[in-house]
Amino acid sequence: MSEIESVSAVEILDSRGRPTLLATCQLADGSRGQASVPSGASTGAAEALELRDGDRERYGGLGCLKAVDNINHEINLALAGEDFSDQAALDSALIKLDGACKKSRLGANAILGVSLAFCRAQAAQGKQPLYAHLAQMADAHHRLPIPMINLFSGGAHAGGQVAVQDVQLVVPTAQSMRRTLEVTSDVFRAAANLTLDRYGTRLLTADEGGLAPPFESSEAMLQTADEAIEIAGYRPGEDVALTVDVAASQFYADGRYHLDGVALSSAQMVERIETWAWRFPIISVEDGLDEADWAGWRLLYERLGKSQMILGDDLLCTNPARIERAISSEAANSLLLKVNQIGTLTEALAALRLARGAGWQIVVSARSGETEDDWLADLAVGWAGDFIKVGSITQSERLAKYNRLLYLEQIEGLPLRD
Repeated sequence: MSEIESVSAVEILDSRGRPTLLATCQLADGSRGQASVPSGASTGAAEALELRDGDRERYGGLGCLKAVDNINHEINLALAGEDFSDQAALDSALIKLDGACKKSRLGANAILGVSLAFCRAQAAQGKQPLYAHLAQMADAHHRLPIPMINLFSGGAHAGGQVAVQDVQLVVPTAQSMRRTLEVTSDVFRAAANLTLDRYGTRLLTADEGGLAPPFESSEAMLQTADEAIEIAGYRPGEDVALTVDVAASQFYADGRYHLDGVALSSAQMVERIETWAWRFPIISVEDGLDEADWAGWRLLYERLGKSQMILGDDLLCTNPARIERAISSEAANSLLLKVNQIGTLTEALAALRLARGAGWQIVVSARSGETEDDWLADLAVGWAGDFIKVGSITQSERLAKYNRLLYLEQIEGLPLRD
């Protein structure tokens, strides 16, 4: 049992300079846990709702003082002095206390902060590394996930200079996390030099650290990634592969996909993605269609589901009900797991188990607004994620997660997933 002495929070800033919160859980035996809460830019309609202040005089209305106050007062009052046997008991109490659709009353950011902080406090109470505590919670065999590392960005992460949101690198032949990052660094430098020569502008980076030159089209982004792999001395598709976050909901309007100056039907969008998959060494397509275009997702799965990861983010929102629908309708075969989309660790674990039961791949993902907190790395390891999607190999909030994975590999001796 874990008796909570108090929970508290303060407002901090995320990697985009926007407010988020840092929560603390103090147990009666002296064990303590802290965790900061990420926030997304490309968000699905079914996501749990952050509570923002709406005061235009502070951070353009994005302040989190209301969510902080909810932790410091109402949530603390409800939890202090209470014993909780496990994470599920704590999360159930938080969900019941909120009582609103999508956690809108107390705020999903407030609820997740307490959920994560309690998890860290319990790990400290059990004198376990966080990943080991999470593995015990999930009854999983912990291992290092394969990184999907951001190379180029557009869409909502980079001011929309090109529609497609992210092109990432995967190093399928690497036998270690260390080697994965070495190869990625080679390709990133090659891409930086290539785009600087080609576009003649200073190098700009997006929310997650990806390079963001003014590509003339989404296909040019993919072509340049392919070239950068070769310039770095690697074989596209063999040494280094690509994954694509299309984030199609961001450019879907009036029943059409407005991509690179052309309005495409759902079937035409699928054809365009098929062409990319044929031309470039792509192994995963994320959010290739709008989150409400279930027929389009089924068509994409029918065309590419046997050769590609059809990865659902906005479509699924780490929500068990939406995952069940995607399984039954054969709309996807992989889950992008973002804990803050659903709001508690217990609910995220339920989503993971549902996807695993269908034979899906699991990609544990960060958000565009992150902090230097590294709990996501432990989560991906403890819950045996197949992949982890953090961002690029720049910016401290991204590197904190990669550095944690390097530590777990070199000090704890954890192996990289096969």
